[in-house]
Amino acid sequence: MSPPGVQYLVFDVESVADGELVSRLRYPDEGLDAGEAIRRYRAEMLEKYDSDFIPYTFQYPVAVAVAKVAADFRLIDLVVLDEPEFRPHVIVENFWRGWEKYRRPTLISFNGRSFDLPLLELAAFRYGLSVPGWFQPGTRGYDQPRNRYNQQSHIDLCELLTNFGSTRFPGGLNLAANLLGKPGKIDVQGYMVQDMYDEGKLAEINDYCRCDVLDTYFVFLRTRVLVGQLPLEAEQQLVAQTKRWLEEKSAAGNAYELYLEHWGDWPNPWLASQPAAS
Repeated sequence: MSPPGVQYLVFDVESVADGELVSRLRYPDEGLDAGEAIRRYRAEMLEKYDSDFIPYTFQYPVAVAVAKVAADFRLIDLVVLDEPEFRPHVIVENFWRGWEKYRRPTLISFNGRSFDLPLLELAAFRYGLSVPGWFQPGTRGYDQPRNRYNQQSHIDLCELLTNFGSTRFPGGLNLAANLLGKPGKIDVQGYMVQDMYDEGKLAEINDYCRCDVLDTYFVFLRTRVLVGQLPLEAEQQLVAQTKRWLEEKSAAGNAYELYLEHWGDWPNPWLASQPAAS
């Protein structure tokens, strides 16, 4: 019997390049080792695009953090998959099997349509995993979970804020979180993950992923206010409740402690504009 109560899964993925694949496909006749192939490809990307981020098709996941959220938008739990081993094939299996286990809750991401989900789909292909509930072959295209406009299956908050790509969103999740007083990027940013992985800092990568999921969760709450599913007062109560949850979880000293150190409260203009009591 599947666990009850989970209506949404807020998630984030961190990934690194497969150096052997890069070497084999990009530099087939040069005999580059994995590390050198990645360094060369990053340099080429930086020169051409002003970013050294290697395309997701050459990457595999090394961290997936997932927040379990109830129908009333309350945070139930936040986990990182396959901790502490962080094996890519197990991470991917746990993600897709977990989605089925909780009866296919709505996935919540920030820019997940363009990166996180394609990466996880390709990883399932790579590791020989079957995900029929996500692809639903034979179903009408607009009913399939992968349909861009099917928000019962996946809400990409970046797409919501840009009217499905009609505009750009410079600043990304970091900006959206900061508008709400939340930390956004603290000590780590996405472009640093490859170097951290090469240095063996898998636990730190997963902590960074946890913090991104927290930011995504708070942005998700505000979008529920925006679309009329949650009153502002209720959202603020959920934010306060989540802060207490983080305080309880941070006792041992971890990513939650760091998140709280950079915590900011949203400056509510409606409270500031209320006339003083006579």
